Amino acid sequence: MGDDENRLGAFLRARRELITPDEAGIPVVGVRRVAGLRREEVAMLAGISADYYLRLEQGRDRHPSPQVLDALARVLRLDADAARHLNEIGMPRPRAVRTRRRAEVVPAHTLRFVGQVPFPAFVEGRCLDVLAANPLAAALSPRLTVGGNRLRDFFLDDAERDLFPHWDEAAAGLVAGFRQSIGADTDDPRVIALVGELSLASPVFGRLWARHDVRMRQGATVTFAHPSVGALTVDREKLAIPGTDGMMLVIYHAEPGTADADKLALLAASAAPAR
Repeated sequence: MGDDENRLGAFLRARRELITPDEAGIPVVGVRRVAGLRREEVAMLAGISADYYLRLEQGRDRHPSPQVLDALARVLRLDADAARHLNEIGMPRPRAVRTRRRAEVVPAHTLRFVGQVPFPAFVEGRCLDVLAANPLAAALSPRLTVGGNRLRDFFLDDAERDLFPHWDEAAAGLVAGFRQSIGADTDDPRVIALVGELSLASPVFGRLWARHDVRMRQGATVTFAHPSVGALTVDREKLAIPGTDGMMLVIYHAEPGTADADKLALLAASAAPAR
């Protein structure tokens, strides 16, 4: 049984390998041949039998109780986002309930807003596809245009990589946000194709994907190394678009009167159509 069929087992295995015995309060005696915690150690700390935990990891038991999932989240030191993800894959909807996903269509009012907002703005789909973008977004990064994919560009495009002086940190956050966005739907054909492509083309993506980190897609402060205006630090807002299947409105802005705001203004001027 592959990881795509046994999402809960893959998640538990990946996360226990990231917890050291010291972090779990377990004394180390002799040579350990496994990374992180052993299965029986996780079971002991969670208050369940080693055999039951083994069945969970192997996918032979797919119906853990909420209490068991909460105990495992505590032992594996999961934050709120990862614990929520564990509950989602531990108690998934029956397959019969899942419906075929429709093409992502940005609401007309959102398209108008993206075109009118005086800052770099774009709409991001559940698989991090760029579904809409204004000219200021393209001035910030030429990859922020309709048809692009944030994951593919981030890991496979050298020019996009060069925009991020803290690329490693940003890469980890992007992959964790992608996993949160798709939730338990790792068997979605679009997800399978994208993950397969990136895993083959980027060892870094493959390593980060295997960690099973999960993080809400949310705002942050971002620094760019822009080829035209130099170092540019902006605030990034990520706002869920109601009535859509996971679309987010992303806006970059800077505090008025700052050097960063002046640099954004320069980019806006470069993006303005010639008269």
